[in-house]
Amino acid sequence: MEKQGLYLPEFEHENCGAGFICNLNGDKTNQIIHDALEILEKLEHRGGVSADGKTGDGAGLLIDIPHDYFKRVCDFPIPNQREYAVGMVFLPKVSNQYDFCKTTFEKELKIQGLAVLGWREVPVDSYQLGEIALASEPNIEQLFIGKTDKIDEATFKAKLYAARKIAEHTIRKSKISESNYFYIPSLSITTIIYKGIIMPEDIGPYYKDLQEIDLVTRLALVHQRFSTNTMPTWELAQPFRHMCQNGEINTLRGNVSRMRVREEIMKSDVFGPQIDKLFPIILPGKSDSASMDMVVELLTHTGRSLPEIMMMMIPEAWEKHKTMSKERKAFYEYNGCIMEPWDGPASVPFTDGDYIGALLDRNGLRPSRYTVTKSGKLIMSSEIGVVDVAPEDVKEHGRLEPGKMFLVDMNEGRIIEDEEIKSKIVSERPYQEWLDKTRLHLKDVPYTSETCPIESIDIKTRQRLFNYTFEDIQEVITPMALVGKEALGSMGTDTPLAVLSDRPQLISNYFKQLFAQVTNPPLDGIREEIVTDISLNLGKDRNIFSITERQCRKLRIQNPVISNADLEKIRSIDIESFKAETIQILYKKSKGLNGLEDALDNIVIQVEKALERKNNIIILSDRGISQELAPIPALLACSFVNHQLNRLRKRSYFDIIIESAEPREPHHFATLFGYGASAVNPYMVNEIIRMQVKEGFITGMDEQKAVDNFNTAIGKGILKVMNKI
Repeated sequence: MEKQGLYLPEFEHENCGAGFICNLNGDKTNQIIHDALEILEKLEHRGGVSADGKTGDGAGLLIDIPHDYFKRVCDFPIPNQREYAVGMVFLPKVSNQYDFCKTTFEKELKIQGLAVLGWREVPVDSYQLGEIALASEPNIEQLFIGKTDKIDEATFKAKLYAARKIAEHTIRKSKISESNYFYIPSLSITTIIYKGIIMPEDIGPYYKDLQEIDLVTRLALVHQRFSTNTMPTWELAQPFRHMCQNGEINTLRGNVSRMRVREEIMKSDVFGPQIDKLFPIILPGKSDSASMDMVVELLTHTGRSLPEIMMMMIPEAWEKHKTMSKERKAFYEYNGCIMEPWDGPASVPFTDGDYIGALLDRNGLRPSRYTVTKSGKLIMSSEIGVVDVAPEDVKEHGRLEPGKMFLVDMNEGRIIEDEEIKSKIVSERPYQEWLDKTRLHLKDVPYTSETCPIESIDIKTRQRLFNYTFEDIQEVITPMALVGKEALGSMGTDTPLAVLSDRPQLISNYFKQLFAQVTNPPLDGIREEIVTDISLNLGKDRNIFSITERQCRKLRIQNPVISNADLEKIRSIDIESFKAETIQILYKKSKGLNGLEDALDNIVIQVEKALERKNNIIILSDRGISQELAPIPALLACSFVNHQLNRLRKRSYFDIIIESAEPREPHHFATLFGYGASAVNPYMVNEIIRMQVKEGFITGMDEQKAVDNFNTAIGKGILKVMNKI
């Protein structure tokens, strides 16, 4: 979608009805299709409808490839099951653009060594569409693809994925007027998707295939989209290729940014040198669910099973879990070095055609209920009563719990409970052994004899320079140092917005916090402490395709707000795989704004040279100010380095630590973390606290305890910000 007025596509979120139904005995029946369409209709009370009364926010279903049905209706021969793939393809309406897209896709498939067996026009009834849906209705066709060489199934899937991604990028960059019409909802050897911005009750009548008696399936994943702040489009209707979602991913901006960074170092034996053509993995401007599905799809080509991928992306609250097994904690800790959580609240049904299941994120704020029948059906949904089941046929009712997974092995025809599937996955590799061998904790790094630099300018002058006020010291810093908690204040603020103020402002003050979209209340960070954590890992990222002990060669820090002593530890670290370099973020004030811009460019050059010297921790420091050298605002320097090194495709090689006199409130730290910092040392605050202790404003504790209290308070403040999003 393009920007329209105040609408921005990057804020695509939704609250939806989702679920699945399957036959546990493995029988493919047409009844599952009818039941899936019934689920969609029952979910409609939560659904959205446009002004024309017929265009929906999006609805669809994913089913098994109906092999026998396609053999009957296709006018070209079809190989045996799992020896061919079917793509559901949305195409432009304009004839020359339609031909261009088909030709481009076919060309990429042939480059991959795959055979185009034939195209089939999907029979649809456009009279079922509303005016808005009809105006953007694509041509819908199915493409059948076979293997030309004797390749295994995993290689076949990888070639299909590569061909699709490269074709997508080629057409997107072609600038044809209807490039946004080209979309491939599914391209698989096991499943196929029927979807659109259609009212749920109209999905069946619109797609005539779904009315055919010999269209049968073992499973169906269904989704009804309810957009509160988004623009419905055909491609953003769900399910996506491996999943759908009820809820939203509120960590999305960071998740997408981290995936872009990982592309710098991705290598794969499966894709070889053409892997660069697959980037970006996450297409810009897509919804949170679509973005997550693109990452899930990539990870299926890394040798990980789908349940393992879902555990990796949506981990349980393991950090403070007292009864979780060591093996499971080790799995989550190891994978936390590779992938940050895609945090909801969200309930995520998923399938690859062999497994079907659902996972509830650690917050547990989305309902997921299931029913198992004596006749062999399993129904799971965000609502109860979506399929009429006779009471005497009910074998079991249940609900998904926070962080838990519910899984069905369709080939074995059985439900696999959370404990069984996770115990199997966490025991497949020696995660604890790898962590013990390679993980380094900051607390285990010996303190150095080095002391922090001494400033040449007195503290009172520096306080004025960095815009400290009496209230900052007495009402913000001192209370936090005394009790280890954020100072209390009124909910409102009567100070002018920074952009309207006549007083000098820190850059952080120009930013406001984003709140969660749709219906999410903020978490209670005290009562729900088990689901929150601010610890982090420092060090170079590694290839996401690699599953080795080197992935967890990271420096573990419990609180990203670090003391002077801990910073000196890191600055002087001399341990294999860890090396830090300090770069000043100062500029010659006599040169004015030109001097500031030149200094920023020079900082980037210094970072590049530091990386060439194998440094993987960069400390940006505003120490050393003088009559001639002025500090560059820490947030400006941090964001500039972060974005420029991202553009230079070198951001995955290092982490940023900020050593600055500026930050003093949780909001200041939050903005620094939001723009690329991994840890922050507020050295000026440490100096002020020491003065407060010596002058008797802080009593009953030594200087170190007071500093620790402040750092703890800031950590809690950061958690409070996280709880809102």
